[in-house]
Amino acid sequence: MTKFSDLNLDPKVLKAIVDTGYETPTPIQAGAIPPALEGKDVLGIAQTGTGKTASFTLPMITLLGRGRARARMPRSLVLAPTRELAAQVAENFDAYAKYTKLTKALLIGGVSFGEQDKLIDKGVDVLIATPGRLLDHFERGKLLLTGVQVMVVDEADRMLDMGFIPDIERIFQLTPFTRQTLFFSATMPPEIERITNTFLHAPVKIEVARQATASETITQGLCQFKPSRRDRTAQEKRTMLRELIKREGAECRNAIIFCNRKVDVDIVAKSLKKHGLNAEPIHGDLEQSHRTRTLDGFRDGSILFLVASDVAARGLDIPNVSHVFNFDVPNHAEDYVHRIGRTGRAGREGRAFTIATPADDKQLAAVESLLEHEIPRIEAPELPKREIRPRRGEEPRAEPEAKPVQAEAKPEQETGRPRRTRGRRGEPRDNGQVVGMGDHVPDFILRSFS
Repeated sequence: MTKFSDLNLDPKVLKAIVDTGYETPTPIQAGAIPPALEGKDVLGIAQTGTGKTASFTLPMITLLGRGRARARMPRSLVLAPTRELAAQVAENFDAYAKYTKLTKALLIGGVSFGEQDKLIDKGVDVLIATPGRLLDHFERGKLLLTGVQVMVVDEADRMLDMGFIPDIERIFQLTPFTRQTLFFSATMPPEIERITNTFLHAPVKIEVARQATASETITQGLCQFKPSRRDRTAQEKRTMLRELIKREGAECRNAIIFCNRKVDVDIVAKSLKKHGLNAEPIHGDLEQSHRTRTLDGFRDGSILFLVASDVAARGLDIPNVSHVFNFDVPNHAEDYVHRIGRTGRAGREGRAFTIATPADDKQLAAVESLLEHEIPRIEAPELPKREIRPRRGEEPRAEPEAKPVQAEAKPEQETGRPRRTRGRRGEPRDNGQVVGMGDHVPDFILRSFS
């Protein structure tokens, strides 16, 4: 069995690895580190949670051991699609480079340009950034990419989903042709394959699992139900989610709940809190400081349920997530794999449940086509009967059954006159009156003109 000590890494890096408690590399690490250390381009394809971050940070630290950074000219560049993933890479770098003198800068949104400019001006060995913020610094004249020796693109397929591919292509063109490129993705859609063919030079391809496969340690389940009414779909899905959490009981130590839309993230989190569950939302519209506090709270256990948009589907390295709930079937089939990959990490067991209505049939078919198997169906919890909201001072009551409406007979007039009945047109009523004249008939109508 291969060990980290067999991979020709810098002794200082090996010492840091020992401190983290790891001895044996994962398959993607064992496959990617040797060619990376030889200076070759690497194309790594592996599902989320397989240790891809260490597979490029460890050889990068070893390769950068010699040399010195110059002002505004980073020696290596790591591109990540989200702030959370970029921050996770930075944490890994700190852990593995703590016995070296290498420096880093983290360029993400939500942080002032001034602080980031100061770091760049000093000169950094490793620059970790999201594409948009990196280009912002470049266009302001604060950054040069002509000194980049190693360039890493992490979660490339997520870059595609988020519309970053034009930015990635531009950044590639700003870096030297002689750079070494380490390119990682969970899936290989045609657009990503085109980029690898264009910018990578004879890469060593490392594929440790079939594309878009879920970990075998994750127990999956699909809960299908038909809403009682279309306008009650969201409300009944929230009830279904709470019932699924209740059904899991003590096994559900914590969970990430994924929604397709940011507005639903807030609504679901508010609903869970209203029913006594410790939940907080996280999505792209929140301030970075707020998102960081929320993630820290979820990591330390002070927050048990994290309601998230797909911005959090990648880059969350929280090893002890027991459950994932898909409140919505994802719009992109690949996102299903990334979502449920937040549980069952590092060989642990995890559970992932998805709530689906008939309106989700198309997206569900795409997910199962990607997985090449059906998601096991589970019995939907029975929803509690809907109660009518009581008025102030009244007791709650169940919704009454609809009854047929019957016309009521009108009482006769109190005048004592006989009730009139409708006769044929032109004929007098039963009481001898002329139709339309009431009780009084003018004399000229009754007068004979013969």
